[in-house]
Amino acid sequence: MHDDPRRFPLSWPAGWKRTPADQRRRAPFMSYRQPLSVAVASGRLEDQLDRMLGVHHVVLSTNVELRLDGRPRSDSEPRDPGAAVYFRLDEKPLAFACDKWTRVADNIGAIAAHLEALRAQERYGVGTMAQAFAGYAALPPEAGADWWIILGVHAQALPEQVEEAFRRLAREAHPDVGGDAHRMARLNTARDAYYKARRELGGR
Repeated sequence: MHDDPRRFPLSWPAGWKRTPADQRRRAPFMSYRQPLSVAVASGRLEDQLDRMLGVHHVVLSTNVELRLDGRPRSDSEPRDPGAAVYFRLDEKPLAFACDKWTRVADNIGAIAAHLEALRAQERYGVGTMAQAFAGYAALPPEAGADWWIILGVHAQALPEQVEEAFRRLAREAHPDVGGDAHRMARLNTARDAYYKARRELGGR
């Protein structure tokens, strides 16, 4: 899990890709034919979490300043509209995040809708909550450190070498083929760390 997820400013989960600002869109989420407010969206999220047995230590993190009661305010719209929620399901740390939409309220609403859809898998008998949440284990921020060790390549590896190693390891690690969600998330974070390092060094 993030070492110390904050309610404000935004603590984005390690390994989760960010949506470029020019690719964000207006969301279809509404409340009584009006755009969602942060308060309504937060209420929807709380409702979904309350319906899940074993959930505790919930932290909703955004770039919206907090009210005196610790909840996000509804009268400001930060440049970065991302939202993330951290919680424990029994003792397993989980994280969900969204920044696809242009408004914080809509990203919170999207997380709430996503949790509702995952919960439906158990209600409809398709799978269990453990299966539904298998790919959402929260990782520490340092999970991408020493990416070359995680991917089993040289520190000066070329993109095609990194991609080949990633695909090879992912064929074994992906939960869909009986792998481990933690290992798959670690591979994703390592690959992201490689491309981030290339950008910082002026590579493509």
